[in-house]
Amino acid sequence: MQFSNMSRRTFVKSLSMAAMTTAFPLGLGAQGKRLPNIVLMYADDLGYGDVSCYGATKIKTPNIDKLASQGVRFTNAHAPSATCTPSRYSLLTGEYAWRQKGTGIARGDARMIIEPGRSTLPAMLKKAGYTTGVVGKWHLGLGAQGKELNWNGEIKPGPEDIGFDYSFLIPATGDRVPCVYVENNRVVGLDPSDPINVSFGQPIGNEPTGKKNPELLKMHPSHGHDQTIVNGISRIGYMSGGKSARWVDEDMADTITNKAVGFMEENKNKPFFLYFATHDIHVPRVPHSRFAGKSGLGPRGDAILQLDWCVGKLLHTLEQLGLADNTIVMFTSDNGPVVDDGYKDEAVAKLNGHTPSGPLRGGKYSAFDAGTRVPFMIRWPGKIKPGESEALMCQIDLFASFAALTNQKISNNEAPDSLNTFNALVGRDSKGRDHLIEHAGPLSLIQGDWKYIEPNNGPKVNRNVNIELGNDPKPQLYNLREDLGEKNNLAEQQPEKVKQMAEALKKLRDDGRTRPIQ
Repeated sequence: MQFSNMSRRTFVKSLSMAAMTTAFPLGLGAQGKRLPNIVLMYADDLGYGDVSCYGATKIKTPNIDKLASQGVRFTNAHAPSATCTPSRYSLLTGEYAWRQKGTGIARGDARMIIEPGRSTLPAMLKKAGYTTGVVGKWHLGLGAQGKELNWNGEIKPGPEDIGFDYSFLIPATGDRVPCVYVENNRVVGLDPSDPINVSFGQPIGNEPTGKKNPELLKMHPSHGHDQTIVNGISRIGYMSGGKSARWVDEDMADTITNKAVGFMEENKNKPFFLYFATHDIHVPRVPHSRFAGKSGLGPRGDAILQLDWCVGKLLHTLEQLGLADNTIVMFTSDNGPVVDDGYKDEAVAKLNGHTPSGPLRGGKYSAFDAGTRVPFMIRWPGKIKPGESEALMCQIDLFASFAALTNQKISNNEAPDSLNTFNALVGRDSKGRDHLIEHAGPLSLIQGDWKYIEPNNGPKVNRNVNIELGNDPKPQLYNLREDLGEKNNLAEQQPEKVKQMAEALKKLRDDGRTRPIQ
């Protein structure tokens, strides 16, 4: 991390913070200053090489690039998992999802995965005086475990039961039914005379499906995704009813971005935390006509342009409201990239030399680094000096880091895997974590320059999406400093290192926690 035109001593003083474990004065509202707003923009399936500030040359993302240039851009930051639901679980709870059963990729009708009343990132910030909101993709389940989920009434429990004051949700993903928005526990625009029914087993109602009625499709599936048709696109799962409430994919980015803007406008006079979870660039990729055909890379590239617009819209809103200087803005992704993930959208054919994983190996679903190493940047004008950092970072640490910022004490049974890396987050510490567990099929352990992938007998390649999964019945060991693309397995040459890292991973798994007991 470079501190041009500013000595380290001056930089530390400008941050007005002491050691890593000391309360941050602004977090206490010292000297009449209110808490900084926090905006977390969470992209979906965006790869390390998908944006121009991380090396993409075939596509430009000026708003994301601008955000990166105004803050710290991390080159070794990770999502907690190589897939969406477990990453979101870990982000909000501060616990590795692989420690808990039932945290895999959730069905569209999954019940709440995070139990009501549990300590979470938004609940902790709410205690500190924040108004909290979530807008966009949820994919963490809704409704009570073991009970029927009724989409036609009040849907509880929901985000408000784990710390959010406001919610406007895509319940699961765009390729899963029900294809409706849920705002503060109720489906938006639902006609009571046309109730919603959902099934992920047998077909229900008389709705056409992609499998039986391909002539009705404007986008065809490449694998799976051939059940109920909504807006000319067949989905995973069956749905009947709710015609007036169904979303239009082309309008989705506008809809959720406007809701996020509205939340900031409504709460401009008090500290707020906004978790804005975009749907782009997840399938089905059906961007608005403003972006369709503009990237030259097909709908996937167009969706990246749309995502960049969403980022710009929120940044512009903060400027208009006079909030930019007192707002921490972060941008990152829930996992690595996937190109063909179920629809014939020409994403592969129109890559045109674009490399979504950049210099990394693998992608979404993969134990190789492209599965979890993602774009990550943070801006806080006047508090964070712009630059680049190689610190080892993970989204799971936002819980403990913002607890430190706001002087919140975390008990031993809260956020067991979340570490206070706030000094690294704001550029004071160039190291970050001393280790990280990556989660795909097998678990991986990163320590310093070394990465160990535990043996796994699963398939080596996901044939549907053509991504290497990193599975191997033998242990794998890579030196990421010398071999970022994980091409040279050094396990046989370094048996002692393999043994040491295997034992360390086992201990971290068996301990049930990462953060030391206080």
